[in-house]
Amino acid sequence: MSDQKPTFTVEEVDSVTPAPRARVEDVPVPPAERKRDYLDGFLAEKPQDIDPGQPGGSIYDGVIDALKEIFDPEIPVNIYDLGLIYGVEVSPEASVAVTMTLTTPHCPVAESMPGEVEMRVAAVPGVRDAEVNLVWDPPWDMAKMSDEAKLELGML
Repeated sequence: MSDQKPTFTVEEVDSVTPAPRARVEDVPVPPAERKRDYLDGFLAEKPQDIDPGQPGGSIYDGVIDALKEIFDPEIPVNIYDLGLIYGVEVSPEASVAVTMTLTTPHCPVAESMPGEVEMRVAAVPGVRDAEVNLVWDPPWDMAKMSDEAKLELGML
């Protein structure tokens, strides 16, 4: 090996021409036509001939929405998701019968809750009158709660 070090020559310049950038030629592109989304019409269309008193109908769904606005005073979950509503029946004349229970027969709202349910259901547009049937059989248990209620209470 030799002890000689390589020598470098330094040249000073005032400016350097930048390297050319890659470019895409400007080619006229016709505007892309949006293809019609086949789901648009399907999703916008309401089902035909749904009985207002059946699930999906305006009265039935209005009653369910009203029930979801009533909360158990001891548990921060609405009575529908809590599983206290056993049935909702809407007659052809728009009379609504709600079958429900309470968490226990000794519930502090045992006297007032059925009245509140009846009042809220009767206020739903299209409902002629409402009746609440309070039952104790089958007894309520935690298995009747919706997954949303279980999640709210930290059980999932």
